Amino acid sequence: MSRFKRQRQRTVPALNVASLPDLIFTVLFFFMIVTHMRDVDPKVQYNVPEGTELTKEVNKSGLVYLFIGKPVDAQGRVIADETRIQMGNRYVTVDEIGAEIEKERNRMSEDDRQRLTVSIRADRDTEMGLINDVKQALRKAGALNINYSATKEMRKD
Repeated sequence: MSRFKRQRQRTVPALNVASLPDLIFTVLFFFMIVTHMRDVDPKVQYNVPEGTELTKEVNKSGLVYLFIGKPVDAQGRVIADETRIQMGNRYVTVDEIGAEIEKERNRMSEDDRQRLTVSIRADRDTEMGLINDVKQALRKAGALNINYSATKEMRKD
């Protein structure tokens, strides 16, 4: 008669984590490449108006953002009631817009200078007189391509 050996209780083998650092660095590099960092942090609160006939801006080079709204602090709380204009990372007046456009134009390449577009992101409650003053200042500065940011209007059918 043959004898059977009694099997020892088997344990689950340890997990091989040798390739884990490679995987972590691959995911890290993926997010570093795909993530778009903002150039300008808005210092004003703005709720863009709604529109029906909207097109998406394809060419982002040569684009300068102009924010119009109520100033906010670092936590996003409104700190004043007057409407402010932000260009880049600082507040400007209507009279300073021409000089700021010229600074932005000097930073750009020659191709981007030809395609300079100012994107106005104004609060929906901004007075139209201020927007007209901004448009006149942009016209004097030679920035003739202007677009307005808006959100898609939700139909209530």
